[in-house]
Amino acid sequence: MLQVEAIEVAYGRNRALQGVTLSLGQGEFVGVIGSNRAGKTTLLRAISGLVPLQKGEIRLDGQPLSRMPAHRIPALGVAHVPEGRQVFPGLTVEENLLLGAVVPFARQHRAEGLEMVYALFPRLKERRTQLAGTMSGGEQQMLAIGRGLMLRPRLLMLDEPSLGLAPIVVEDLYEKIREIHRLGVAILLIEQNVPLALNCIQRGYVLETGRVVLEGTAEELRGNAAIKEAYLGL
Repeated sequence: MLQVEAIEVAYGRNRALQGVTLSLGQGEFVGVIGSNRAGKTTLLRAISGLVPLQKGEIRLDGQPLSRMPAHRIPALGVAHVPEGRQVFPGLTVEENLLLGAVVPFARQHRAEGLEMVYALFPRLKERRTQLAGTMSGGEQQMLAIGRGLMLRPRLLMLDEPSLGLAPIVVEDLYEKIREIHRLGVAILLIEQNVPLALNCIQRGYVLETGRVVLEGTAEELRGNAAIKEAYLGL
């Protein structure tokens, strides 16, 4: 479904991505792992059209995205849940969710979308009239993911969903992410918590200083000596 072909992205003289190639099939759960400043967030921003490519191409179902305006990409079924949640603090939970239904199909099915999100995250339903800025970090992350789901995406891109959350909250959140995948949504996950990611994904890529240095199934990556030493503390 998604094909990233030898892309390069730079911020001034800093080359953030250098020849990155990866793919994701329909309904797959794929992770990109690596340390801070490896280029993981830039990769998602490139797919979303938020940063320009210097080289390479990104295709969705064979359709090039690199020259498409960023505001048109969600209509193709691509939802991007950014790092840091970025909810609208002065709006209620439900107002935040409704802002996710930005494309015609999603707008036409807002009621069904809300029902799906509230079934997945009952706490959001309980607090639908509460201002988002008064919620805990874990609740805001649920809200950010729910807002992405309101798009009714085929591909959900998650950038560091565990960041800054307590372990018990992360465990519950990732169970919900697994449930989203079981609903048939393809997921591209960015995560610094490598053991957590490897327990969820089917395949993964390791990004270091803007380059893909390893790829394989979750089992292959767990068994890789370099991964064990660098990320798993073994």
